[in-house]
Amino acid sequence: MDALFAAVIEVCAKLQIISDFLWDFPTNLDWYANIPILGSFSIAMIALLGTAIFFTFRFGFLQFRYFKHAIKILFSGTKKRKGISPLASFLLSSAMRVGPGNILGVTGAISVGGPGAILWMWVSALFSMATAFVESTLAQIFKQRDGDEYIGGMAFYGQKLIKNAVGVGVALSILYIVYAFLCLPAQGFNTISGFLAIAELFDPSASSPEQPTCWVMFLIMLIFVGFLAFGGVKFVTKFTDVSVPIMAVVYIGTVLTLIAINFDRIPWFFYVVFTEAFQPNAIFGGAFGVALQQGIRRGLMSNEAGQGTITMAAAASNAKHPCEQGMVQSMGVFFDTIVICTPTAFVVIMSQLWLGPNGGEWMDLGKLEKFTASCTSLCGGEGFPSEIVFIIMCVCFSLFALTTLVGFVSFTEICAKRITRAKAWVFFIRIMCLFVTAFGVIVNFSGLDLSALWNLSDMANILMVYCNLPLLYIGLKHVLRAYRHYVQNFNFHYSMLQYETTNNKLARMNDKTSKKAKKILEKNSVAKKYLTEHANDDWSYHSGNANLNLPEWDQITKDHKEVIRNI
Repeated sequence: MDALFAAVIEVCAKLQIISDFLWDFPTNLDWYANIPILGSFSIAMIALLGTAIFFTFRFGFLQFRYFKHAIKILFSGTKKRKGISPLASFLLSSAMRVGPGNILGVTGAISVGGPGAILWMWVSALFSMATAFVESTLAQIFKQRDGDEYIGGMAFYGQKLIKNAVGVGVALSILYIVYAFLCLPAQGFNTISGFLAIAELFDPSASSPEQPTCWVMFLIMLIFVGFLAFGGVKFVTKFTDVSVPIMAVVYIGTVLTLIAINFDRIPWFFYVVFTEAFQPNAIFGGAFGVALQQGIRRGLMSNEAGQGTITMAAAASNAKHPCEQGMVQSMGVFFDTIVICTPTAFVVIMSQLWLGPNGGEWMDLGKLEKFTASCTSLCGGEGFPSEIVFIIMCVCFSLFALTTLVGFVSFTEICAKRITRAKAWVFFIRIMCLFVTAFGVIVNFSGLDLSALWNLSDMANILMVYCNLPLLYIGLKHVLRAYRHYVQNFNFHYSMLQYETTNNKLARMNDKTSKKAKKILEKNSVAKKYLTEHANDDWSYHSGNANLNLPEWDQITKDHKEVIRNI
């Protein structure tokens, strides 16, 4: 067994060299690394950020112009007969985006690049919203129906765009499945590690594999994930619909409390973020390129825009138009980086621990230990308040990992169905997801170091980036056509959204004679009038794209025309 383990580690180590080369090239070449600023960025980073900037200009900064409209779509609250709602799709993708990296990654970026890295993280996220729009719109255009669900994503639009080559779809599906299998073990262990850290407060030996606590938590986690895995995408969204908002509110609420307690440090936070973005403190190397590189890398890796890993969630929605879900998913980038990552930055930066007498010790800590130490500092030191905050943060960390784990399982199943929809095959994939998750936890309990294996997920990830970005450019003409069509018929789509939203509000109101109800009724009447007058206009996405042979959109158009006829 030891010989087999050693052989696996040796193979993984060699593959890791290839992975590092793909991610870091050409920064690993001396002549390139010596170029000011540019030498800090690999081809992968330049491609991701460059694509984000290009799409932002190509679509006229749509992520800002339609920001308010995207929020309205997100909370339209319309029940769907097929697929899931835009909000459920948004929360499903957020389950994947919002993971342990929102704590560990941000803390790591600050500890290497300094507080200024956060400014560049924000900038990269705002541009990346356009990339998320493009890939999510593509996923919507080429989605397929599977019973009462919709499935799609990079493997599906990749096949359609490359002359409907089945081999392309299968290869991309296998790539994602491998990527997920390499990520699941770490996420499984992260899920229970937070709860074990809490248990250690009451029993220092609780995290020892010799204690039953570890195995009880492990079994609970495995049974729960298995329960969700065998329920399908719609069943998983019932969990993410509840868990994602709760963990976001609890995490942000806790951080806001810490900020309020230390409100006098808020001006200093913004001062160092903006000033050290261009001239970092000497302790972080003092180089502008380091802050820039760390911030942009953190932003791109956290929101996953352009990597194709979130496109399955976008395809699952029964949107009235592909662009509407594209706008909603662009909000996912904003939510992940600006709303969730920023609170982590507040905690770490406002603690100012690297400036204290024990700054060197703090720099030597692990990422999670740096974050928890920062929380303790903002609480005023050791004691009851800091223990409460520690428990809350550990629960949030575990929930971040759990939702990511569940997202991996769901998206792996979708990719499996791209290969074949045979029930035996889908069942096998579900079992394999549980097996590799359990494998990772048991190996960690055994004290074996499989970091080389976990790091291979980076190799699968970079391969997905290099596969997905060309597909986005190949499919750009379809997204542009859909976008122009949506803009040309914006008044109709806005009226449809207004009609559905006001109907939902009125349904929840008991007093239809109140002043507020009358205003809603007035908006409802205006929207209804416009829809009936323009019911025969060329507003449907499919009517302008019949040449693409998209039977799903043909049926969706019929469903929505039926709704309009019943107004």
